[in-house]
Amino acid sequence: MKSKPNAVSDVAQTLKIDEPSKRRKSLKKWIIVVLLTAAAMTAVVIWKLTETSKALQYKTQEVQIGNLTVIVTATGTLQPTNKVDVSSELSGIIKTVAVDYNDRVKVGQVLATLDTSKLQAQVMQSKAALESAKGKVLQAQATVKETRSKLRQFQKVRELSNNKVPSQSEIDAAEAALERAEADEVSAKAAVSQAQAALEANETDLSKSVIRSPINGIVLTRSAEPGQTVAASFQAPVLFTLAEDLTQMELHVDVDEADVGQVREGQTATFSINAYPGRSFQARITQARYGSKTTEGVVTYETVLKVDNSDLSLRPGMTATADITVKKVEKVTLVPNAALRFTPPVQEEKKSSSGLVGALLPRPPSSPSKPIEEATTNKKQQRVWTLKEGKLSAVPITIGATNGIMTEVAAGDIKAGMAAVVDIAETGK
Repeated sequence: MKSKPNAVSDVAQTLKIDEPSKRRKSLKKWIIVVLLTAAAMTAVVIWKLTETSKALQYKTQEVQIGNLTVIVTATGTLQPTNKVDVSSELSGIIKTVAVDYNDRVKVGQVLATLDTSKLQAQVMQSKAALESAKGKVLQAQATVKETRSKLRQFQKVRELSNNKVPSQSEIDAAEAALERAEADEVSAKAAVSQAQAALEANETDLSKSVIRSPINGIVLTRSAEPGQTVAASFQAPVLFTLAEDLTQMELHVDVDEADVGQVREGQTATFSINAYPGRSFQARITQARYGSKTTEGVVTYETVLKVDNSDLSLRPGMTATADITVKKVEKVTLVPNAALRFTPPVQEEKKSSSGLVGALLPRPPSSPSKPIEEATTNKKQQRVWTLKEGKLSAVPITIGATNGIMTEVAAGDIKAGMAAVVDIAETGK
């Protein structure tokens, strides 16, 4: 009786009574796998369709007919057309100062005076030396007269005595004495000239003790004060700085070496200064200098511009930023610089679809195709991309002047109104 359960299970196994329940479990597993596979395939298909639906759209800008102005920007400082530093040739103590800052002065006007006590004494001494030299000339002349008279007497006596007396040696001595007297007279006259020159030099120094204005202008700086000692032995000190005419000024700017080739005399410019924001001043180039300056490795060339300052609003030393008009063209075809910088994106080669299996199975990466056209080495030869029936089309052009925003088209099959591609925008449909 105990062996019956085992016998029943053996019979069931033999007859495969439990097979339906196992099949049901296996079927459930397969259904789950199929559903997951279908969901994955659906997601991949949707992703592929979404990716395919994306298309490139391009931003364009119209080619225009207009005027183009090319400018070169440079900075510099304002300076007077003629600036004079007034110094003293003499050493001494400043006695008086007659002018101050911003005073207008005329040619010959007294600016300052030095103490002249020592100079006056030197002038008096020179006058006395001159009078002494003149007295020696009179003395020499009297000696010459005396020796000449004595020689004549000897010659007359010798003639009357039939060349017997005086002797020849006495005649020779008298002639020598006359020559010495005449030489002393010449030396005395030279001493007079020397004393006269010394007197004039001292009188000149005395006149230079009064410092006068050499020009008509205005006092920019003053470094002289009463009681100040001036030492001009080694280097003349600058006491005053005068500007001749502030109604006409100069703007000295430093032009970069990359732009100096476009700068010419006679070109016009506008400049601005911080003291008058929003105001523009006019200027004209009068000199483009060839000498260079190197500052922190940057090479620049000094350029001088003439400025009208009739209202005296501009002052020496102000910093200005100038825009020099180097070229101006009218009614030319213009393309935006962004169109010249545009490069079409590299497109991948299209391959035939492998269906759903191909979408699910990985494929080796495709190599990108080469650009449509290689870039030219000539910077003047460029190309502009336009749209024809939704596709990009390259238009070769030759460019001219540019202002950094628009560029002149010197030659090329491009007309006003054409849409030039400047950028791309990837959007979904």
